[in-house]
Amino acid sequence: MPQADSDVRSSVTVYVRLLGYVRPYVGLFAISLLGYIMFAAAQPALAMTLKYFVDGLVDPNAAVLTFWPFDQGIQLMHGVPLMIVLIATWQGVGFYLGNYFLARVSMGVVHDLRVGLFDSFLTLPERYFDNNNSGHLISRVTFDVTMVTGAATDAIKVVIREGLAVAFLFVYLLWANWRLTLVMVAVLPVIALLVGSASRKFRRQARKIQVAMGDVTHVASETIQGHRVVRGFGGEAYEQARFTAASHNNMARQLRMIRTGNIYTPALQWLVYTTMAVMFFLVLWFRGDATPGELVAYITAAGLLPKPIRQLSEVSATIQRGVAAADSIFQQLDEPPEADRGAVTRERVAGRIEVRDLSFAYPGTTARVLDRISFTVEPGRMVALVGRSGSGKSTLMNLIPRYYNHAEGQILIDGIDVEDYALRNLRHHLAMVTQQVTLFNDSVANNIAYGELAGAPRADIERAAEAACAMEFIERLPRGFDTLVGENGVLLSGGQRQRLAIARALLKNAPILILDEATSALDTESERHIQAALDHVMRGRTTLVIAHRLSTIERADVIMVLDQGRIVERGSHAELLARNGHYARLHAMQFREAEPEH
Repeated sequence: MPQADSDVRSSVTVYVRLLGYVRPYVGLFAISLLGYIMFAAAQPALAMTLKYFVDGLVDPNAAVLTFWPFDQGIQLMHGVPLMIVLIATWQGVGFYLGNYFLARVSMGVVHDLRVGLFDSFLTLPERYFDNNNSGHLISRVTFDVTMVTGAATDAIKVVIREGLAVAFLFVYLLWANWRLTLVMVAVLPVIALLVGSASRKFRRQARKIQVAMGDVTHVASETIQGHRVVRGFGGEAYEQARFTAASHNNMARQLRMIRTGNIYTPALQWLVYTTMAVMFFLVLWFRGDATPGELVAYITAAGLLPKPIRQLSEVSATIQRGVAAADSIFQQLDEPPEADRGAVTRERVAGRIEVRDLSFAYPGTTARVLDRISFTVEPGRMVALVGRSGSGKSTLMNLIPRYYNHAEGQILIDGIDVEDYALRNLRHHLAMVTQQVTLFNDSVANNIAYGELAGAPRADIERAAEAACAMEFIERLPRGFDTLVGENGVLLSGGQRQRLAIARALLKNAPILILDEATSALDTESERHIQAALDHVMRGRTTLVIAHRLSTIERADVIMVLDQGRIVERGSHAELLARNGHYARLHAMQFREAEPEH
């Protein structure tokens, strides 16, 4: 299939799908359509009024206007001004009905798309976020939806309003003088050719603009999030150059689209006016027995055509930008959500975890991050995972709540494969605290009682904070538990953020607790207090711990050492030290690092 035909078919398909979002607002759309019909009908009515006016100038006594409610007719001296006022009123009402109700439809469509995009973020699999940077995803919610707004608001408004105006004027011209009107019809194929060619160019350029805008958002987002690193390492000049290059690339692509539009629109306008020039010549040449009023009315109606035709030609760029943006939005909406084929639900599990011959490689790679891992954790026991970075510890922790799906081996909780649990129910039984703490720009209390914990009694929230050793700094905050923590807890220290995350996990009171470097951001004193709290909280709970500081997992029932995706050692702290293997070397290395310098 030729590329041009494919682009046209793709544009039509996307736009038809976009218009499908109008279905819930069909009543409002019908009112706006009625308004635009009223507006468009006023155009030829104005030309007909001029016919009466000009004929009245030639023979004021003979020209009599008859229309309801004046059954006997009125003189043109009074009738023409009255008609103009009535036409203006009619047109104004139509303008309001068309624009206002279509705006309501368009805003509803854009709202539905934006909400749909955001909802998809909540259900997309982890690999989607791994493969798409946050800048482009945010740009899709902001910039792309704005482009769709243009296509769904301004573009549709112009297409319907001006399209109907052209249709009404054209019908009037055919009725007034069909021979002259056929001269204009002859040039329509050329106009269609120009519109089609420009639309394809606009579509291609709009896609490039989207990518360029995503780059701008991405660079800005990275710089804002990492502003301390940028300043600390003198990266200002580098980031400035990177952002300038991305912004310049976006500007160049925008200008290219503007240049295309500003070449195409005058060319089309020249073609329309040339056609009108020929038509004027023919009017003067073949005037026949037409009255001056009829000729003026015809020329006036024909003269009203270039403006709506020009606006229709200019709207092509807006439509193609919207179509390209909608295409990008639909690609995300069409992404399959996180797989959830499980149906098993349990009110509460005992917490027995069994891993059988588990192997895992990230999508798109062949190297195994985990290689035939097997172990069992009995309810209420604590198992620690240690090893060098990249040995697969965090990957194993992410497979248990099914952030990634494994293809080889099994992970069972209480004898049931995690794949068989309903996803929400599975995660209900797990509480996770990771090294990268996520807090929301909300109060301390709402960050602890987040999600399904919302509405927890304040006494329970305070107990969780007390157990996480967070009360001592919460009480010093201006409004205590009602203090806003800022974006991602920026107003708190790293250790304070970590303690709130631990309090959140403690409040969840899940039977399985997963701690992935949960105490890494804490000072020694806070870590000692939290370790004592965790010792109390872990009673009766199955606990999996990843810890860089080996001192925090000495009391673990079993310590497993991972190396290159395999378990190379397992046993208690004392047993592994006596074995003098991988664990003993890691312990000795940390002991040397912890020795004070003399």
